[in-house]
Amino acid sequence: MNMSDTPLLKVKDLSKFYGSRIGCQNVSFELWPGEVLAIVGESGSGKTTLLNCLATRLAPSAGSVEYRMRDGQFRDLYRLNEAERRFLMRTDWGFVHQNPADGLRMTVSAGANVGERLMAIGDRHYGNIRATATDWLGRVEIASDRIDDQPRAFSGGMRQRLQIARNLVTNPRLVFMDEPTGGLDVSVQARLLDLLRGLVSDLGLAAIVVTHDLAVARLLSHRMMVMKDGHIVETGLTDRVLDDPQAPYTQLLVSSILQV
Repeated sequence: MNMSDTPLLKVKDLSKFYGSRIGCQNVSFELWPGEVLAIVGESGSGKTTLLNCLATRLAPSAGSVEYRMRDGQFRDLYRLNEAERRFLMRTDWGFVHQNPADGLRMTVSAGANVGERLMAIGDRHYGNIRATATDWLGRVEIASDRIDDQPRAFSGGMRQRLQIARNLVTNPRLVFMDEPTGGLDVSVQARLLDLLRGLVSDLGLAAIVVTHDLAVARLLSHRMMVMKDGHIVETGLTDRVLDDPQAPYTQLLVSSILQV
């Protein structure tokens, strides 16, 4: 079986309710190896709830999320035991938070932040760990002489780049990103987006990116899902959705950006 012809993730009728309030409802899609999917919508649309359900950070109320393991077998993520799920999170997956402090250990060095992921998959050779950490700092445009500095000494943009290095050092197959450029200055955003796009392409990563910024979605993603009130109202190739939106809500989103 050619794995590139097989989805990496299969989501069926995924729903999350908070009492009577809908977080997300009846979401179904497949994600393919190397594909970047953007989930867009206004604040409160349900996109972060959906992301957290997909990444097993939040238990859904109904539906299933199946992931193709490295042996080619699909497993329902919510039927994995805690040890299996934690191993996935340390090896096969990355999660890039909007606030880098949520994804970094702020009181250890930059090198240790990257090296911890390597140790989690069994690397114990200090020299190798430090060399790999140095290489990855370079790949995210952090000078090697900052390897022993703590993230608290870094700017917001540098912290976000360090968080990316920490997540990608184990060569994950799937990365979740929650507003990865949120809160950064426009010039810093542009540099970070360019870096992310290059890394995702070079590594052949699959990624799910949550963003309210349609420009981020256009730059990073191949495909887009538009959410409103917990439901997917439109889905399609990113350029098609943005250039020829079909749903009234998507038309409103796109036109509001054009008028700014």
